[in-house]
Amino acid sequence: MSLAPLLNAGPTIQIHAFAAMAAFALGIVQLGAAKGSFGHRTVGFIWVALMLVVCISAFFIHELRMWGPWSPIHLLALFTLIVVPVAVWRAHQHDVARHRHAMIGLFTGALLVAGIFTFYPGRIMHAVVFGY
Repeated sequence: MSLAPLLNAGPTIQIHAFAAMAAFALGIVQLGAAKGSFGHRTVGFIWVALMLVVCISAFFIHELRMWGPWSPIHLLALFTLIVVPVAVWRAHQHDVARHRHAMIGLFTGALLVAGIFTFYPGRIMHAVVFGY
């Protein structure tokens, strides 16, 4: 395992990857922590900011091209940009069930599932973890 492939990538990819890894780590903390506390809200806002960085930076990454410069990951980024504020709004409305459902869905789909695809051979994170 070596961070060299990621550190040799462009700054947009680095920002995207490090924000995604931080969001993943904080997401795990959030899933296991007490809900509704000041700490939950504070970590949640940091998580939301990281997710927005991940989504916005995704629009400047064009490694996979299916429709011109775009790929399905860009659709996921657009979807996430819509769902994140809605999920935060649900929390402000004290609609805990929908907030929980949206946040778990975002963590699972936008970080876990999308993250798994970054380990596909030929991708940077594959080279980071497997060394080739």
